[in-house]
Amino acid sequence: MFDTPTDDRAPLRRLSLYEVVAERLRTMVLEGELSPGSRISEKQLCEAFEVSRTPLREALKVLANEGIIELLPNRGARVTEVEPREVHDLFEVMAALEGLSGRLLASRASDAEIDEIRTLHERMVAYYRRQERREYFRLNQRIHRRLTEIAGNRVLLEQQEQLNLKITRARYAANLQLGRWDESMREHETILAALEARDTEALATAMAEHMRHTGAAVLEGLDGA
Repeated sequence: MFDTPTDDRAPLRRLSLYEVVAERLRTMVLEGELSPGSRISEKQLCEAFEVSRTPLREALKVLANEGIIELLPNRGARVTEVEPREVHDLFEVMAALEGLSGRLLASRASDAEIDEIRTLHERMVAYYRRQERREYFRLNQRIHRRLTEIAGNRVLLEQQEQLNLKITRARYAANLQLGRWDESMREHETILAALEARDTEALATAMAEHMRHTGAAVLEGLDGA
């Protein structure tokens, strides 16, 4: 049996078995271990997770509701494809949401919260320098989520969480090149500087542009995949 997945957020309750399986499956899809379009073998996953088919099938229903897998009548399930048009639309919306988040952050972030972001940023820089891509990416996601939490708008946070599932898949599927990683790191430096200066316009612009540039790089990667 595998352990309950760890998360950057402290769990409010103990997850049920099917939720643990769903978390594990979600990670496999988002990080490309289960590639877009691939069929899902219930037998192999049951053996790998050491669970029966019941919690696995409940987990598959959860992921189907999220749109990252497709249930096939009497034929099991498969991972949904990453559609470039949808990716374009997702990043277009996310750029607008990031801009809003930046505007809220500039006035709502406390000094302690800004220090927290600085600390997380410095850890991310260390991963970048060691070329530890997976660790960097996970901390990157944590920073983006934390920024939205600090912005203090629950609707904004819920919308970004929903969209981030599909965006994360697209990023892995695109296999972003090192040049974009370098550029992204510089953009994070700009975001942090604007946050520390509490410059509303600069922060909103930096966060929106960062998301636009990431979207363009993802689409370019998908075209070349």
